[in-house]
Amino acid sequence: MNERLEDLRARTRDGHFRRYRQPGGPDLVAECDRERLSWPMRMARLTRRMCEAEHVVIEPDELIVFTRTLAAVPTVYSAGDFAALTGGRTLHEGGQINNVCADWGMALGQGLLGRRRVAIETRTRMASAGNAEAIEFLDAAIETIDAVLALAARYATEARRLGKDDVATVLERVPAEPPRTFHEALQALRLLHAVVWLSGHHHVGLGRLDQYLWPYLASDLEARRLDIAAAEELLAEFFIALNRDSDLYPGIQQGDNGQTVTLGGLTPDGRAAVNPLTWMALRVARDVGLIDPKINLRITGESELALLELATELTRKGLGFPQYANDDVVIPALAAHGYALEDARDYTVAACWEFIIPGRGMDVVNIGAVSFPAAADIAVREGLADGASFEVILARTRAEIQRQVHERTAPYERLLWAPAPYYSALMTGALEAGVDHGQGARYRNLGIHGAAAASGADALAAVRRHVFELADVDPAELLAALDADFVGHEALRQRLADESPRVGLNEPAADNLLRMLYDGLADACEAETLRSGAIVRPGTGSAMYYLWLARGRDGGPLAEPVVGPTADGRRRGDPFGANLAPTPGTHLRGPISVLQSYAKIDYGRICNGGPITLELSDSVFRDEESIRKVALLVRTFTRLGCQQLQLNALNAERLLDAKAHPENHRGLIVRVWGWSGYFCELAPEYQDHVISRHLHADV
Repeated sequence: MNERLEDLRARTRDGHFRRYRQPGGPDLVAECDRERLSWPMRMARLTRRMCEAEHVVIEPDELIVFTRTLAAVPTVYSAGDFAALTGGRTLHEGGQINNVCADWGMALGQGLLGRRRVAIETRTRMASAGNAEAIEFLDAAIETIDAVLALAARYATEARRLGKDDVATVLERVPAEPPRTFHEALQALRLLHAVVWLSGHHHVGLGRLDQYLWPYLASDLEARRLDIAAAEELLAEFFIALNRDSDLYPGIQQGDNGQTVTLGGLTPDGRAAVNPLTWMALRVARDVGLIDPKINLRITGESELALLELATELTRKGLGFPQYANDDVVIPALAAHGYALEDARDYTVAACWEFIIPGRGMDVVNIGAVSFPAAADIAVREGLADGASFEVILARTRAEIQRQVHERTAPYERLLWAPAPYYSALMTGALEAGVDHGQGARYRNLGIHGAAAASGADALAAVRRHVFELADVDPAELLAALDADFVGHEALRQRLADESPRVGLNEPAADNLLRMLYDGLADACEAETLRSGAIVRPGTGSAMYYLWLARGRDGGPLAEPVVGPTADGRRRGDPFGANLAPTPGTHLRGPISVLQSYAKIDYGRICNGGPITLELSDSVFRDEESIRKVALLVRTFTRLGCQQLQLNALNAERLLDAKAHPENHRGLIVRVWGWSGYFCELAPEYQDHVISRHLHADV
């Protein structure tokens, strides 16, 4: 990166732009109540007032502008009125549409004036049909479009006043009209994307950026308006800009904001989608070295090794990405679950790892998690107490999985989304049909994850080995040890922990039980019949549940039971493995055996995502030959038929020093689960788990 970008990056990381933030924002409840606005019109008014209240900020060295100055998004109803409006309904994460992806290619290709014309044409039809609900939605959408156009015009005026004629010329074109250049496309995308956040939505992904931006870059390169270096400079500035406001975006911890992009893969008609912008985005993410955007790379067993080597260079930076998705597995699984083949080929990755369809999807990809350790523990304790066979214990495990799936799914029969007129304007077909995206999206399925599968399988494998096969552990003794958290039973705990089959070692005795758990999850999901027609998509991610299931959740009621000591020798409070990862403390033979274990899952039935997570010492990436070996490991992942892979490069000594001396490590980035954050800004329990899963020991 050049000096200008280095300075812009440093200022962004130092929080320079926070000086522009306003102490308050618009107060909308009284205004909306006074005018007796409906819910859709209130949401449109929110977008409008937020755009109007934004202060225009253009710094002298910027080529791509917009700095958010409003820190908070106001409510549009009083607490009492909102409770009355939504009573008896399920509001996912507060009810605002989130964790979906707009059809950014369509929005850029038509421009906001084009989208406005579509809305007006549809409104005329709906007026003739007397469809008042559609008219109201379209009026709300038009109001939001006009608000964004007015915001862009204010930025253009200020840029012209400052003598930044190049920036002004861009803003006078976009996002009103379709971009003509790569610079215009990036600037339009920056504004369109930022206003989604301003409208109260969160986990706002950027989708298949290398696909919808490539035509603009290709045109510039062909016309020699840009060379590769100038294009990379623009893309780097865009990536830096995404970090400017990221501390304002909600999540479990700072960094958990869903600003992801997906690269590579296939086109909707089945052709290879990797293009020069795919490579450029990987290089730029490597060189910028900030937490946003999070990079996902779609690959196959035939992907170029050079591409995997470049991606490995990005992993070496310690950012926790790219995350890999195997098209050879993901696309057929989505197609088998009711997604049109062209849509399945066009999938992108949501905030963490779930698979969604840009513009067409309103899937709720994380309604909760099934606790595999809890299911196994309940079945083991009840079964041993009853003198049941191991087959009965397995049957009870599957029954508990089914109970948990139904318990988490049932409330979503009452799902309610807040109207989203602006986000809908960026979606495929919403304005054309006159229907809000929350009501009319093509795909409105639910996603549920199976959490801590390795620990569940390990516990079952230990019981089968020691109670039923070797008979060297008495059932009554094991139950007593579990009740005592293994206090006074240390020898038994060590035997269970050290002499039992484990997931991650390519041992069929454990791996077959792993598959059984996921088959049970798939069976339970397929058995759910929702009145809405939605299906329940099972996944393999565990996100924050690996901590919550072990230690409880702060700040609210815990829907998932805290799991105490388990039959694999785990003590109360010990964390589970994140995502698809071996149980902490497992003495691994190497990464290949881990991949072999997880390759045994039937991913054709598991289509909600969730990566195999491997922690690698940063010494693994020491030279070009080492980079090549890691790239070959990624290729092995695809050819074994695994679904998703997350590689993390960590230095344990540095992590420990950063916890003790955070002032020396402000820029240290780690992967937490499906997102990356600054280590020193994480809560202590998340810091400890990042360290412990790398050391395979509790901290």
